Amino acid sequence: MNSPPAARLAWAAADPYATALRSGRGPLFLRRADGWLLPLEVERWCARADAVDRQVLDRCEGAVLDVGCGPGRLVAELAARGRTVLGVDVSDAAVEHTARRLGAASSRRGRDAGGGQALRRSVFDPLPGEGRWDTVLLMDGNVGIGGDPAVLLERVAGLLRPGGLLIAETAGADVDERARVQVVDVVGAFGAGGDPFLWARLGTPALVRYARGAGLRAVGQWEAGGRCFAALRTRSASSSAEPPKSTAVISSQRARKPSGDSPVADR
Repeated sequence: MNSPPAARLAWAAADPYATALRSGRGPLFLRRADGWLLPLEVERWCARADAVDRQVLDRCEGAVLDVGCGPGRLVAELAARGRTVLGVDVSDAAVEHTARRLGAASSRRGRDAGGGQALRRSVFDPLPGEGRWDTVLLMDGNVGIGGDPAVLLERVAGLLRPGGLLIAETAGADVDERARVQVVDVVGAFGAGGDPFLWARLGTPALVRYARGAGLRAVGQWEAGGRCFAALRTRSASSSAEPPKSTAVISSQRARKPSGDSPVADR
């Protein structure tokens, strides 16, 4: 399954986004053609995981895939907890920032920072461990990736093991909208930022509706710190019991012939 190349590359090439991540501060917005602005919380993303983030991560199970990891605060926190975790993002700046976080954490402790890695890759590209991830994260509005929630959730369901867990952050309002947007760093005319791309905004009710079509069932909804979240699961392999946990293996080596249980990444 592939997303439209323009949709993937526009965000990756959005210079205001890269600049904001490298400086660690905004302002930064997603701007619709009609002038409506969605503020992006660059400072929070570039800081360490906060109390609300940590509560979300407490719910994670097994090996975790963070889709649209940004500057890597969640990847770093999970790695510090000893989790196997992979962050994927289409932005070079985001992946570089995540790698620096992991390297700094490793240096401070004098050992590897858990099993954390980051790859510059779209969620729609081939990924390590497909069908064997225990948990997938779609945080910070990343349910909007690609602008088609049904397609995104179908892809996520295919990345999870049977009975696997998706944790998604949703909009506070009951919205279900798609728009062509740009990343901009000033309140200026449309066309002053990166290339336009498709994005979606979903409240929890809309997310749950789309999830059913992807074979995901809602198992929890909650609010914390003014943010909204939903937990969903794929169908179990057996109707009588959850399958034992598997571990998605991350490797930075070129692909070897994998065993059935040990997918190997091709960086």
